[in-house]
Parts: sequence; structure tokens; C-alpha cells
Amino acid sequence: MSAVEAKLAELGLTLPEVVPPLAAYQPAVRSGSYVYTAGQLPMVDGKLPVTGKVGLEVTPEEAKELARTCALNALAAVKSVAGDLDRIARVVKVVGFVASAADFTGQPGVVNGASELLGEVLGDKGVHARSAVGVAVLPLDAPVEVEIQVELAP
Repeated sequence: MSAVEAKLAELGLTLPEVVPPLAAYQPAVRSGSYVYTAGQLPMVDGKLPVTGKVGLEVTPEEAKELARTCALNALAAVKSVAGDLDRIARVVKVVGFVASAADFTGQPGVVNGASELLGEVLGDKGVHARSAVGVAVLPLDAPVEVEIQVELAP
């Protein structure tokens, strides 16, 4: 077990299986020393636990937890091409999309779920640049979607 996976276990988390693509793309690709993930939905055992817009059917607190799940799924996607999460030198960028009610403006707080998980698991290597974007709708009516870019150590 890698040190990163041991940290996940310490937090009571396990790395899930990679979420299969919903369309014509790969969950993650490597280019040089970087791994780019596709947008990861908060799938758990092949299903979305909650659907709808944040600020209507989904509370910001629920959405923040879903963003954590997205980040966990993104780490699984990274591992699928990197082989070992201990190879992560740093998380470079996180982009979070939040399916938002028209008057919801708390996207940064929702995406903090992903950012905080990466920090808890990777420490200083999890500190990253980030965008948190409100959108009208996401695939499968998911409330949140997260993609990450990581740099691998040589």
C-alpha cells in the first residue's frame, strides 16, 4: 500500500475503482510528467448518490461532500495512469463545476470539498491553483464535477 493510500485509510477512505467513461474519452491521460483527469462526477458504486442543482435540491454542505467524492475519484483516475499515487509531486490545478441554482454564488465553498481532501491526503503536495465555476447543468444531473492536473515526480 502506498503512503497516500495509507493516509486515505487513516482518514477512513478507500480508493475506489476508476469510474468508467460516460462518452468518448479516457478518465485520465499522461503527457510528460503531468496527468490530466477528465471531469469526475461524485459516483459511488456506479451511481450518483444525489442529483440536482446546488441551492435548490442539494444543499451547499451536501455538495461540498460530493466534491470530496469527486476528488477521490480523480485520485483513482490518476493512479490508473501513474501506477502509484506516491509519484505525485504536486497537484497543479483543480477545476470544479457546480450545477447551480440561478441565485447560488457559493461555488468556491462547494469546491473546497475537493481542495480540502487533496490537502488532507497529500499535505503540501495537495496545494494547488483552482477555478470554481457555476454551470446550468452537468452530466446525469450531477450537482458537482471536478477535474485535476498533477505533476509526477521523475
